[in-house]
Amino acid sequence: MPGLLAVLWMAAWTPVALAEARFDHSVFDALLKAHVAAGMVDYDAFAAAPEFPRYLDALARFDPASLPEAERLAYWIDVYNAYTIALIVEHDERRSIRNINPTQPDGHGPWREKLVKAGGRVYHLDNVEHDVIRKQFKEPRIHFALVCAAMSCPPLRSEAYTGARLDAQLTEQARAFLLASPAKNRIDLRARTVHGSPIYVSFYREDFGTSDAGIGTTLAHFYPDGPEKQLLLSGRFALVPTEYDWTLNSQENARRPASPRP
Repeated sequence: MPGLLAVLWMAAWTPVALAEARFDHSVFDALLKAHVAAGMVDYDAFAAAPEFPRYLDALARFDPASLPEAERLAYWIDVYNAYTIALIVEHDERRSIRNINPTQPDGHGPWREKLVKAGGRVYHLDNVEHDVIRKQFKEPRIHFALVCAAMSCPPLRSEAYTGARLDAQLTEQARAFLLASPAKNRIDLRARTVHGSPIYVSFYREDFGTSDAGIGTTLAHFYPDGPEKQLLLSGRFALVPTEYDWTLNSQENARRPASPRP
């Protein structure tokens, strides 16, 4: 019965094929759990961890092209975050990422260093963010997951991103950033003013909406029912950027009293 045999053969091999359609981020996951607390990073611990370069090497040798979309996006988010840590470690920088390669006139020095090895190719961090993630996936929540090693970035998650949990992880990141960091994001109902991170007010506003009202509609998805959400949905508010603190998001810096910006 060739038809039955074919069905049995497919049933036997399908789980294997599905198991292969992912990348194992467990090493990075363990490192994040051990060395990231409240979004702040122990860069010295990453520098000393022999597992970290082995994880980077695995990213370099893996081709993500065959992954399902959620797994592929999770792979690239983890690539960005891992290599941002690697950039800080490589330069032994502990004050601000913007101190790395500062002579480039466009200010993109750290993000244009070709140190990212992924999928058999070499990239810089701007390539990964703009040419791969933003171009291919059209997902505004990635801006709450990509962490550029600054205090005003979203908090670095203490776990790796995975395809199976990606949607929930991105939504959790959005809510954590928007609702639990008043220095970066807050709503003044009396003044009808949204004080928002430059991430969506200026840096990447086109990913959130074509107007202030459009940005408000996008952000409202992550707010609970209440007057703040209603103000965002109304579109009748002033949108004002908060200050962006480029101090390195290290656990050591987080313990220090506030100081002048680097």
